Amino acid sequence: MSEKSSPSVLAELPFELPVIGSLDELVEFIGARDGVLLRYSKGPWHDARSGASRDYEADVVLPGLSATPVTPEPWWPRPPEDWIARRVCKYAELGEEKDRYPWLLTGEVAGWGPDHEPLVVEVRPLARIGQEALDQARALYHQRFHVGRDSR
Repeated sequence: MSEKSSPSVLAELPFELPVIGSLDELVEFIGARDGVLLRYSKGPWHDARSGASRDYEADVVLPGLSATPVTPEPWWPRPPEDWIARRVCKYAELGEEKDRYPWLLTGEVAGWGPDHEPLVVEVRPLARIGQEALDQARALYHQRFHVGRDSR
């Protein structure tokens, strides 16, 4: 893998990521920035040491860190908190493993993963999503969506 395609986290990592304590704070935080992504992992420090994400099914190292967009799309007709809650909840099971948690980042999209997720390099960690914000997102998601419903 070339140096350019290897994910890098900026050398000036904060000592600690700020924690976003509520869904309202999360919506405000995301709304004030462009291109915010979400990642469930053991955190940016761990990811900086372990390197790129991996497609375990194909046994392939990916050219960046897997993430998911949480900034609402311009076409989205519903409130931004609906989009954000849904995106946070779609991959929440990834945070259930010990020491893993959701955190927000920006960076350069280097490609797309096997599940159509952006693969990010030049990662800039922004904040960690706290448990209360997660709980509020989950409650809103279940209140406003037909969770699990599909086209079948």
